[in-house]
Amino acid sequence: MVTGLRHEVKDVVRDNFFDIYDFSLNKKGEELCGDKVKFIKTEDKTIIVLSDGLGSGVKANILATLTTEILITMLNADVPLAEVIETTIGTLPICKVRKIAYATFTIIRINHKTNQFTVINFDNPPIFYFKKGRIVPIEKRVEKIFNKEVIISEGYLERGDFLGAVSDGVLYAGLGVLMNFGWGWDNIAKYLEGVFLRDAHTARNIVQKVIRETYSLYQGQIGDDATFVGVYVRRRNPLMLFTGPPLDPSKDYDYVERLISFPGRKVVCGGTTGNIVGSYLAEEIEIDISTIRPDLPPIGKLSEVDLVTEGILTISKGLEILKNCNCDIDRLPSDKNGAVLLAKEIIMADAIFFLVGQQINEFYQNPLLPKNISIRRNLVEELIKFLREHKKEVQLEYC
Repeated sequence: MVTGLRHEVKDVVRDNFFDIYDFSLNKKGEELCGDKVKFIKTEDKTIIVLSDGLGSGVKANILATLTTEILITMLNADVPLAEVIETTIGTLPICKVRKIAYATFTIIRINHKTNQFTVINFDNPPIFYFKKGRIVPIEKRVEKIFNKEVIISEGYLERGDFLGAVSDGVLYAGLGVLMNFGWGWDNIAKYLEGVFLRDAHTARNIVQKVIRETYSLYQGQIGDDATFVGVYVRRRNPLMLFTGPPLDPSKDYDYVERLISFPGRKVVCGGTTGNIVGSYLAEEIEIDISTIRPDLPPIGKLSEVDLVTEGILTISKGLEILKNCNCDIDRLPSDKNGAVLLAKEIIMADAIFFLVGQQINEFYQNPLLPKNISIRRNLVEELIKFLREHKKEVQLEYC
């Protein structure tokens, strides 16, 4: 049983990870952004859509949202591209004054098996394509679909490559303030090359740098909705979280071996679980008293494990922290306690493998629930649901 399951773990830690991040600035005075980004990852493909609704505010937001939903739904169902584009463009109304569609869009599709990508651009600014930190030209072809010109580009992604799509609000930053014609595509490309020289470790770093500069060029007075979405190819950051003793005690060490051999970060949650791991390592858990809090037990230390915490209370508090900060590492509390450290490990991970023991601790059993359902199990499943909503790759195994 254990040997077969190891293949599942290998699936989680595939070498390349398509790191996606987006950030938007709302036009001054608007509560809603007129741009919309949505992406979906399956086993075989990644699809990213950026749509820019005409104008700003509620109307633009509705149009952009409608566009992304149509595109993502149809592309994920493998509907032929021409039919997807025709349906989307045909659904969008046309502005009678400007004679243009009420929403534009950029689509990025990546084949996970071949790393081939396709970019479909309808009236949005050109894509940014970086290899080894340098902007490189990308071949384009123009196709007419539903009497509209659609620009299609194709290429191959390797580790360290980056694809970025922007709405025109980013290009216009600085218009009439620092530059006559706004920031512009070429200047953004040069700025990005500088970012790659300094600190391009994640898509988040890259995108946030550009958006902060955009904000600065607008001097805080955002003249148009501005959105940047990027996908950066980097090494995957996997995490295994082992919590709860296995149902069959004779299998304890089998699961500890899987934890210790896991090629990524390792977290153990639970006193009994920690003791099982400590017994396997012939170590006693070293308690860090400085991390004890009125509502949380302290963390522990084991040589082969990156973080050891108490179980139910810490996972529950960690989930609360993740919800409060919306999985944003910049909004994590600064306090060094087990729940914050657990939340940080989860945020930093791309792919998380939960190994959950089903042996029930009667102390934590809710008398209102059936005997075969533990609080731990419900808590882990709630955490997993939250993480999947935030685009984390998650696998769960009960033991």
